[in-house]
Amino acid sequence: MTRRALVLAGAGVLALAAAGTAVAVAGGGPFGGPGGRPGGGDGAAGPSAPAVPATTPITRQDLVDTKTVEGSLTYSGERRIVTDARGVVTWVPAEGAVVRRGRPLLRVARRPVVLMYGTLPLYRTLRQGVADGPDVEQLERNLKVLGYGGDLTVDDHFSYATYLAVRQWQDDAGLPRTGQVDATQVVFLPAAARVTDARAEVGARTTPGQPALVVSGLRRLVHVDLSTSDQTLVRKGAKVTVELPGGERVRGRVTSVGTVAKAASQGEGQDEDSTVDVDITLAKTPRTRLDKAPVQVELVSERRRNVLAVPVEALLALREGGFGVEVAEGAATRIVPVETGAFGGGMVEITGAGLAEGMEVGVPAP
Repeated sequence: MTRRALVLAGAGVLALAAAGTAVAVAGGGPFGGPGGRPGGGDGAAGPSAPAVPATTPITRQDLVDTKTVEGSLTYSGERRIVTDARGVVTWVPAEGAVVRRGRPLLRVARRPVVLMYGTLPLYRTLRQGVADGPDVEQLERNLKVLGYGGDLTVDDHFSYATYLAVRQWQDDAGLPRTGQVDATQVVFLPAAARVTDARAEVGARTTPGQPALVVSGLRRLVHVDLSTSDQTLVRKGAKVTVELPGGERVRGRVTSVGTVAKAASQGEGQDEDSTVDVDITLAKTPRTRLDKAPVQVELVSERRRNVLAVPVEALLALREGGFGVEVAEGAATRIVPVETGAFGGGMVEITGAGLAEGMEVGVPAP
């Protein structure tokens, strides 16, 4: 009986869940053993005269099993911008605009709220007589970079030279020349900012403490709300592959894994639907400029090294349970029961009595 006839004579075709590939069901008699057991039920298969229509060799290789999860392409470091400015908003940047040092984040009553670089928020008014501190040094460094204060020494002391530099900067920026700086005039952020959401509308009135903008950094990243049941698949530093809109595939690395689970949907069990935040840095800048674009992320779920492997379609589901492969030896074939291991790239790990690298096993005809 040919391999095709063997497949048709079986109980049907089983779906192999780990690979989504059909597996033939092997019966008995045609392989030399009664009752559907190769070789008379002792696990060894007798020879069968016709050769299989196609064969492939057993290989020894590493297998990597992956799991694909959904994510979104976004930008790093999202945060809300709050100022002490009060009045009618007269200008806001467009969503997607990039604001750099010395440029306005918005205008209130035609006066700019300017971006400067630094890690400390402007938590007090900086003027002559204020206590020394790192926030003073942060302001002075920005003034120097922007070209103000030729005689200014960058340190933690607000000197008369600092006062003069502030007045010069205020004059050029269109701000009152007070010589002092507060949170109505400046917002400190670590670097240039990309506007992701303009909360303040032109013509609306803003008040201190009211969010005006939502901004992010310029670095592209992928964010995944990963099910806690898959948390073992990721670790900081792990390599992944990301499929972007348009089919572009980019390598990435996990840069952060959340430690606090959050419910994916209210009213349902957190054990089933809770997620953790996972951020992935891409190895190169993607071609697409879409924000919040859906992506597919391939995570490595298992890696097996130096194992015997065959294509998944070489597996036969045995009537008595389990799987086997049809070993071709010249014009004869025999069924060898196997234990399956890892799946990956259309291949499956197998172990079985007498199997070795290079042996030919039957596969469906192309």
